[in-house]
Formats: sequence, C-alpha cells, structure tokens
Amino acid sequence: MSLRSPLARVRHLGSAKDGTAHWWSQRLTALALIPLTLWFAASLAAMAGADFYTVRAWVASPVVASLLLLLIVATFYHAYLGLQVVIEDYVHGEAMKLALLLVVAAASILLCLAGTLSVLLILFKG
Repeated sequence: MSLRSPLARVRHLGSAKDGTAHWWSQRLTALALIPLTLWFAASLAAMAGADFYTVRAWVASPVVASLLLLLIVATFYHAYLGLQVVIEDYVHGEAMKLALLLVVAAASILLCLAGTLSVLLILFKG
C-alpha cells in the first residue's frame, strides 16, 4: 500500500533519494570550514601590517597553499549547497527556480576556479 496519490505515482513524484547525501555534505563542509576559517583568520591577524611580498611568500608556501585551496573549495561548495536549499524551498516558479540554481552553480564554480587559480599562480610563480 502506497501513501502517494495516483497523480503522484503517474508523475513519478516522491523522494529524490538525494536529501541525506546533501545534508551530510553540508554538515561535513561546515565541519571542515571551522578549523580552516580559524586558521585563516589567525594567519591574517598575525600578518597585520605585512607588505605585499611577505603575504605572497606566505601564500607560496606549499602547506599554506594547500590549506587555502581546501578553504576555497569547501567555502564555495558549502555556499552552493546552502543556496540550493534556500532556492528549492522558497522559490516557487519552476523557471525561476531553475534559472537561479544555474546562476548559483555557475557563480560558485567561477569564483572557486578564480580563487584556486590565484593560489596556484602564486604557488608556482611565487
């Protein structure tokens, strides 16, 4: 016995079977962002007043560059997941919902790519 309506069965509406993975991804990226953000904030505070070349040399360190890449990727993926949920929950027009989801995905990818390329350029040209 199914609790779905006949129309829902015909239209194949129901669980997308994606909610748990999405929820776990959101929580894991949030958990990863806690130490990464604290490290980044403390590092910036410690370099207050440093000149451009000091900061560039700091970013050119392989350990720092790796942590920055993790921070960038986790930040934009976490933001994408959160904005996706907000759009799916609060935007009711299907065309607008699809458009906003595409804009958010494209912006997340482009900004993540820009940050990643910036760190890699400093790392390899450093």
